[in-house]
Amino acid sequence: MAVDLGLDCIEFILGYNDFKNNPLMTTYGRQHIRSVSKQTGVRVLSVCADYFMEAPLHADNEQTVLQSVDVLVKLIKVAVELKIKDIVIPCVDGSSLQNERLQDRFKETLNTIVPEAERYKVNLSLETDLNPSQFENLLTVLDSPHVTVNYDIGNSAALGYDYTDELRAYGERISNIHIKDRKLGSDSVILGSGNADIPGFIEYLSHFNYQGPFIMQSYRDDEGISVFKHQLDWLKQNVPSIWPAV
Repeated sequence: MAVDLGLDCIEFILGYNDFKNNPLMTTYGRQHIRSVSKQTGVRVLSVCADYFMEAPLHADNEQTVLQSVDVLVKLIKVAVELKIKDIVIPCVDGSSLQNERLQDRFKETLNTIVPEAERYKVNLSLETDLNPSQFENLLTVLDSPHVTVNYDIGNSAALGYDYTDELRAYGERISNIHIKDRKLGSDSVILGSGNADIPGFIEYLSHFNYQGPFIMQSYRDDEGISVFKHQLDWLKQNVPSIWPAV
């Protein structure tokens, strides 16, 4: 289906429930991913580890943290096997870092894993709800070329952040982008109908030599495919400069 739509990559999701049976976490599943990828030319370049929204690396429960560290270390090795470049770690909603104590705990935990990411050259791509200054400070403290940024266009718009401020703060650190539209303080909507200035963001991004993928994490309904095609057409029409990389 991805080939028919003209896509060249898919971002896999590692959810919390039944995560051990996710194709990424089984030998057969990874073999199948490699086989289909070889047949189609469609790569898996990134994994969005939603697992860590339910079991944050900065949870108060020490057992939860230990298990999450174990999952992330395993995921880094999976990334090496499948040639995945980015593991997106969402720090939003239930795993938000809008608390100094939690930020400190997150830094402490992530610093124990960073050497593994550096060793295998896998990016730990952070998605947070921090403002530009706070996020820049976090990246400065973590201080690793393999701790990068996942930029979600829609989520930033929903939080009321200015993408020019965000890109000036950490534009060079972005390694993965989610294309999404949301209304201010609200949920996802069809591309072009929310508060996200997607064409403006992409134009401003051109100053930062971005080399990563553009992932459609846009509005979806129960059917999925037709609404995806509709939004992909919108993207081709309104942001043609990124289409070869989508």
